[in-house]
Amino acid sequence: MDKIDTYDAVVIGGGPAGATAAHEMARQGRSVLLLDRDGRIKPCGGAIPPRLIKDFAIPDHLLVARIRCARMIAPSDAKVDIPIEGGFVGMVDRGPFDEWLRERAAQAGAVRTRGSFEAIERDVDGSAIVRFSSRGRRGGEAVPVRVKARVVVGADGARSEVARQEVPGSDRGKFVFAYHEILRAPVDRAGYDGTRCDVVYNGEYSPDFYGWVFPHGDTMSVGTGSADKGFSLRSATEALRRASGLGDTETLRREGAPIPLKPLPRWDNGRDVVLAGDAAGVVAPASGEGIYYAMYGGKLAAEASLAYLASGQPRDLQLARKRFMKAHGKVFWVLGVMQYFWYSSDKRRERFVSICRDRDVQQLTFESYMNKELARKKPMAHVRIFLKDVAHLFGMARV
Repeated sequence: MDKIDTYDAVVIGGGPAGATAAHEMARQGRSVLLLDRDGRIKPCGGAIPPRLIKDFAIPDHLLVARIRCARMIAPSDAKVDIPIEGGFVGMVDRGPFDEWLRERAAQAGAVRTRGSFEAIERDVDGSAIVRFSSRGRRGGEAVPVRVKARVVVGADGARSEVARQEVPGSDRGKFVFAYHEILRAPVDRAGYDGTRCDVVYNGEYSPDFYGWVFPHGDTMSVGTGSADKGFSLRSATEALRRASGLGDTETLRREGAPIPLKPLPRWDNGRDVVLAGDAAGVVAPASGEGIYYAMYGGKLAAEASLAYLASGQPRDLQLARKRFMKAHGKVFWVLGVMQYFWYSSDKRRERFVSICRDRDVQQLTFESYMNKELARKKPMAHVRIFLKDVAHLFGMARV
């Protein structure tokens, strides 16, 4: 029988979660194989907060735009502009951004290969053997490959095949289906603002999520999402483009994919596999934000894997989910409740946008978003927000 290569870790999926996990383990001296599929870019608004830029040392040249204002648009077309004071939200194009992350992992010592994951098999001693078809770094005809791994990180996206094969409960995931179109930005058109993101709350564009118009420098992303399988995302995006004056703007490409909106109840198999990123379900409800949580989850998966490699104790793999939920579980719960209630009808969407006019809401929301922590300052502001929310819930506030 042919000898097969052995790695401390095999990371399946080269998006932000997988590339981050591979980088973290490789720079600690572990042997890492990073397996990534060819040529597919996930539909994504591309927003990254300052916390991500700082924590993961993202260079300026990857930022294609700096957003300094978010415009919330209600079903009535009422608009609320929320300035991002004292900073900005960075925008990235996922193709170059993801490739830079993968290459950083390679520079730290990870071995990169292109191919498609097929299965995790077991050696006679019970250790994991990862089977995949590979085209190598330069492409070419696919060939079957088997490698042995002491630990496997499944970062292969929503509806993860690694999760399906190895992690109990992974079939309980809840999804929004996202679709967007990348357009040539009308930078010379009067009124175009490349520093403002538009978030559109309107049942015409999504019955349970929102539509978006996000600038990306020379291009822009226009799209929507919904958990309603019978809702036409493409038709809704076409309508949103027309309403935004972008109906005749050049379309460069179209992309769609499922996006998870709830962390899975379990991220490891109790043996030698741990999940990260979309595979673990870490996309924020209500906002759909995923890049920061994917990279943070990838870092935690790496830390849990390193602990397991050092101790040999499978329970160490549980650290990834425990640490993530301790840091962000409360935020995800709040956002889930918010989406369930405020996104359920145009009447409620109208009130939600009205709430966004409030200065306390604006400051605390963006402080939490920018720094990825629930804002603990100004306790009386929280009290005022609670009272205003109650007034809107019971229809006692003006819209």
